[in-house]
Amino acid sequence: MKTLNHLFLCALLLVLAGAVAAKELPVTKPERVGISSERLERLTDLMNARVADGTMVGGLGMIARNGRIVYTNTYGQADREAGKPMTEDTIFRIYSMTKPITAVALMMLYEEGKFFLNDPIARYIPELANLEVALSTADGATGIISDGTTSRTVGEGDLEKTGQTRKPRRQPTVRDLLTHTAGFTYGVFGNTEVDQAYREAGILNPNKSLKEFVTDLGKLPLQYEPGTKWHYSVAVDVQGRLVEVLSGMSFGEFLKKRIFEPLDMPDTSFTIAPGNIGRLAQMYAPEGTSGGGFFAAATGPDLVVAPAAASARYMDGGAFESGGGGLLSTARDYMRFSQMLLNGGELDGTRLLSPKSIELMTMNHLGDIPMGFNRQGAGFGLGFGLVLDPGLVGEVSTAGEYNWGGAAGTTFWVDPEEQLIGLFMVQSLPHRTRLRGEFKSLVYQSLVE
Repeated sequence: MKTLNHLFLCALLLVLAGAVAAKELPVTKPERVGISSERLERLTDLMNARVADGTMVGGLGMIARNGRIVYTNTYGQADREAGKPMTEDTIFRIYSMTKPITAVALMMLYEEGKFFLNDPIARYIPELANLEVALSTADGATGIISDGTTSRTVGEGDLEKTGQTRKPRRQPTVRDLLTHTAGFTYGVFGNTEVDQAYREAGILNPNKSLKEFVTDLGKLPLQYEPGTKWHYSVAVDVQGRLVEVLSGMSFGEFLKKRIFEPLDMPDTSFTIAPGNIGRLAQMYAPEGTSGGGFFAAATGPDLVVAPAAASARYMDGGAFESGGGGLLSTARDYMRFSQMLLNGGELDGTRLLSPKSIELMTMNHLGDIPMGFNRQGAGFGLGFGLVLDPGLVGEVSTAGEYNWGGAAGTTFWVDPEEQLIGLFMVQSLPHRTRLRGEFKSLVYQSLVE
């Protein structure tokens, strides 16, 4: 009997071990899914040439088609000064590639009946109940302004005045948060009156909790009338606070328990484990821009090591768990997240969202509102940029593709028609290269079926 029990236990362990191994996405030869290995060499050669000419210190590319990995390649070094080569398990700061993960977290709560997309944010976050619009950026929309004693209708002559606000025609909704149409800004990409107010308030201070963040945000004016303009903003950080309110968990805890652990994404987090610090890629910056912000002009052609502050929050932690740009991840982890999306919300038997929710998230929600960043032929869903018309985009793409990128040059896209996922990782901030576009175009030229 003991022998039988022992054999049964061994068999069980083998089954469990197989289950763990099955969590890895399968790898196959490119030709089996209609991709040319010979043409993929062009991609590898170009990326290695970009290392040689100093465009990047190091990077990593990954491609999957039909649910199978067909290409994983590293280029250059993860840390030039330490002589560390880029490896497949290198950890990257993914910045705004955090945003689609935050959108998935919020939509999981939507599926649990916690809110409606068209609910005002203030229904759940009372700190944002009395938002007003700055007249200096209000686009001429009419409304009522008040100085506390009298009220009157705003007119065109008010648009040059600063320090005045009016009530918006409506308060921003949850859907506005997900589509960047809530009227918020970032404070770092522009210099409007509202941008300046964000900077003076230290709105993205890493030592604030998400609750403190929305409290401070509620004291500042909106830059635009809700629902009238696509404008990149702190809206996704507000989503993180909304996840906390609706779930009763900290944002980081929710992501870990409800997304990262179920999808087997162990290296995706807001802080890096002490044992993994050696795997974190070095951050670089164009010569002369280090410490000068996103718009600082480079003074030379070289990439230099970015200030230590670029990595401090990942080492020391901090109260601010940024749903807009705070996560670390690996190519392997983010590919698993992307494959879950392409599968209609499921991976390896773990379902996070229904196919109908993925469909809703990846359709255009902007209507007649133009997409920002001067992106012709593009739209925006609930957390994703979209390709609507490849002819207007003007570069190789597929209608129905959804995508986003990060400030340090990382990017991903999901192409449902081609059953294709592309993922590129690199670390230079502010990012001033054509690497993302080059990677994407050379991925598509490798498709032969």
